[in-house]
Amino acid sequence: MKSLSELSEREVVALAIASEEEDSRIYQHFADRLRPDFPASAEIFDGMAEEEREHRNSLYGFYRSRFGEHLPPIRREDVRGFLKRRAVWWSPHLDLDKMRREAEVMELQAASFYEKAAGQTLDVSMRELFTKLAEVERGHERKAGELHAAHLTDDAEAAEEHARRRLFVLQYVQPGLAGLIDGSVSTLAPLFAAAFATQNNWETFLVGLAASVGAGISMGLTEALSDDGEITGRGSPWLRGLVCGLMTAAGGIGHTLPYLVPDSWPNAFMLATAIAAVVVAVELVAISWIRTRYMDTPFWSATYQVVVGGVLVLLAGIFIGSA
Repeated sequence: MKSLSELSEREVVALAIASEEEDSRIYQHFADRLRPDFPASAEIFDGMAEEEREHRNSLYGFYRSRFGEHLPPIRREDVRGFLKRRAVWWSPHLDLDKMRREAEVMELQAASFYEKAAGQTLDVSMRELFTKLAEVERGHERKAGELHAAHLTDDAEAAEEHARRRLFVLQYVQPGLAGLIDGSVSTLAPLFAAAFATQNNWETFLVGLAASVGAGISMGLTEALSDDGEITGRGSPWLRGLVCGLMTAAGGIGHTLPYLVPDSWPNAFMLATAIAAVVVAVELVAISWIRTRYMDTPFWSATYQVVVGGVLVLLAGIFIGSA
């Protein structure tokens, strides 16, 4: 494997052509990924992809005039120490901000390459071309700003912010909230049934832990397998399943932990149960706040709905455990 300084001038130009072609495809992929939800930002990347294709065409013209029609099959991967593009386009979690940050890195790397290539060539016309391309790449940030001003109007930015919020709610808030509700409410019955049936903190803790972990696994798999995200746009099913499963387990474990109070303490059972009741109240308020914050549900309405459900499950557990 050769370093950039060991390449011939013909190979350096061929490498530049391949690089511009790859960068144009990356920007075009970004644009296509963004178009359904962020059409204004997609136009920005369309413009950047078009610029990269213009650079490639300029390099093609220079190469033909100097070296003929045959391009050596040289790629980034063939050059030691040469800038390489991370395969970020494979990620299902590639969002708009990550794309913009990746574009900034790509522009800086391309400018650095052309500056090094210009510094090592003795051919005046080739140095002039590489220097010009380096300046263009350095100016891509300004170009992005111009495109931003042209396409991202106030209305477009507001629409994209709304779309970003909607995707965040679909991909993270909804599965997390579903898990928190299930973990906080459904585990109340087995936990308090075990508590009032045994009045033993350690045994109650084991039942609560088993119920929380089991519910987390069940809810996580249910979320992951119920929707692959292709049609609904809800993102990676396994990420949603992980969020849902962890929040389910956390919701159940929250009011299970108080039963770690040692049975040897005075009034240990009543102390643990009182703390668990406080934790349940905090969990229900947190659920109500999340529904208000992200689902536009009035706080008192959300609180009433959650509290009624939680109290019914809690009373069922106490009644069954006391039987």
